[in-house]
Amino acid sequence: MSAKRKLTWEEKISPFLMNKMKILKKEYGENSPEYLAIARQYLNDTREREVDYKAERSRHYEADLIVDQEGELISGLERLYLRVALIELTTICISHCRWCLRANYPQFTQKKEDVVRAATYFGNDQNKDDLREVLITGGDPFLLADLLEFTIDSIIKFAPNIKIIRIGSRLPVQDPERINEKLIHALRKRDELRIEVGTQINHPIELWEETRAAYRTIQEQGINFYNQQVLLRGINDNLDCLVQLYNSLRDLGIEAHYMFHCCPIRGMSHHRTSVEEGLELIKGLTSSGRISGRSKPMYTAMTDVGKVTLYEGVILDKRGDMILLQTKYLKEDRTRWNPSWKMPDSVNVDENGYLRVWYQDGKVHDEGWPTTYFFNE
Repeated sequence: MSAKRKLTWEEKISPFLMNKMKILKKEYGENSPEYLAIARQYLNDTREREVDYKAERSRHYEADLIVDQEGELISGLERLYLRVALIELTTICISHCRWCLRANYPQFTQKKEDVVRAATYFGNDQNKDDLREVLITGGDPFLLADLLEFTIDSIIKFAPNIKIIRIGSRLPVQDPERINEKLIHALRKRDELRIEVGTQINHPIELWEETRAAYRTIQEQGINFYNQQVLLRGINDNLDCLVQLYNSLRDLGIEAHYMFHCCPIRGMSHHRTSVEEGLELIKGLTSSGRISGRSKPMYTAMTDVGKVTLYEGVILDKRGDMILLQTKYLKEDRTRWNPSWKMPDSVNVDENGYLRVWYQDGKVHDEGWPTTYFFNE
């Protein structure tokens, strides 16, 4: 898997974010934690091309579901879990996060006929007893309101076993003016299923009034939000910052879901903390009484076999910069849910049939960036 990143991940920043960066730079200065909290998420960095770790990869894990539906192969589907399948509606975003999980994926947008094939697959006899949720992701599905509405309606029509549709989007943070009537209509309440939206707010300064208003507009449709925050070096690797973030999320009615350890995506090592640093932060965040018990996220790593929540007993061994994680994933289940799945080289099976996976740790410190940045209220 070792290879240097061949192409620089294109720098793409929405006009809304560019304007916010200008305001923060003018008000606080370009070396301020307020400005850097945004700039480091979106501005290109020369270190993206300089680092080459043996365990870095171009993708966060291999989960492609190869499906032949009516003689046609369906692309953009993934499945690692019993009750959840994923469809990538588009790989287009309004802005490019520098540590993007899908920066090295081929660019595409689903055609309507492919959406119908996918929905039909979700509802077929093989899946109707186990599959209950579909995650619509990308890219950002909120950018394509018409196609998103068509996808939701197709799943209702062809896969009545699906009871929950989840949609992943950062649009309220990156360009809240695009939360318009057409999108709201696509997200309207349906009696047949529940719609939830997974978003990503990494720092409390991202909760501008325009962003808060966008979240509230969608919530008025009866839609619940959950947040998946990434732990990022020099952006939010500080307890005070995280406390403010999770208290703000609580006030907005956004559920805390994951605090992700930043993945070992090729060229992104300068964004990563060590797992140990993250464990100290999650203990401080969840066991200090500084946030609501209803606001505690799960500290989780994305490994070659899927998400592994990090807590006592999960870390089995450490060799150099690699750590061995114990999961409760069974190999037989994985191949049953996704016949296309092949066990990665980083994985072995324990005596009980559970998968163990080697995972690339991050650095304990990075000389290029200070390890903590405070956000002042």
